[in-house]
Amino acid sequence: MSADITALVPAGRRPGVDPLAAHFGADFKAVIPIRGEPMVAHVVRALLASPRIGRVVILTQEPDSFLRRPDLAWLAQDPRIVWRQSSDSVSASVLGAIRAFGAEKTPFLLTTADHPLLTPDMIDAFVSQAQREQADIAVGFVESRTLLAKYPENKRTWLKFRGGWYSGANLFYFGSPRVAPALTLWREVEQDRKKVWKLFAKFGPWLFVQALLRIASLRGALASAGRRLGLKVAPVVLDIPEACIDVDKVADFHLVEKILAGHHQ
Repeated sequence: MSADITALVPAGRRPGVDPLAAHFGADFKAVIPIRGEPMVAHVVRALLASPRIGRVVILTQEPDSFLRRPDLAWLAQDPRIVWRQSSDSVSASVLGAIRAFGAEKTPFLLTTADHPLLTPDMIDAFVSQAQREQADIAVGFVESRTLLAKYPENKRTWLKFRGGWYSGANLFYFGSPRVAPALTLWREVEQDRKKVWKLFAKFGPWLFVQALLRIASLRGALASAGRRLGLKVAPVVLDIPEACIDVDKVADFHLVEKILAGHHQ
């Protein structure tokens, strides 16, 4: 297993006020402490511990504000960590990083700084399935019954398809440098990322109708959308419930703290 993947971790601010960061009095959502350590540190430690990952690129508007923090000073010491200035657009920042490193022919793994339950095993499970798909883009999901069987109290935004309801796992694999059209589209809809119908409407009326009436399966919908972009896009459905628990709300924060406390008992 070679460490040939570049991991991208957006850790900046979106436009406007982030309610969770404001609740905790944090400059950036990524530095909200979870069990005494900033969220982004949990994510980066998991990535560095994975034998799949050769480099971690952290994308944020103010790298110096992170590195001035004593609890993140270690991020400046590891040669596998690279910092890149980001913009207010996550998709534009990701596309810029892919273009910057694209000549190296590295595949990319994109995850988020608010995913402190990420583990090396989760990364391995996702990457293994993504590479088997041989897709230009693979997107991680968890089915509702997988999550709710273990965490029935957790509330997610579910994407409803024929055959199941799914939540995103904040994991994306870019196996091809030809992903620019998808990231450009992402930029157009990223402010409405919870409104899946707006995304499907971008791909024409038939796919929109299929999504609206739940005629399409998850795999079929992604494949159809990918074809419109000249790409192969495939889902990776993980049987790890924690894979789709990110920290978007105060209730998520308390659940993640509880889960991590259990890991350390």
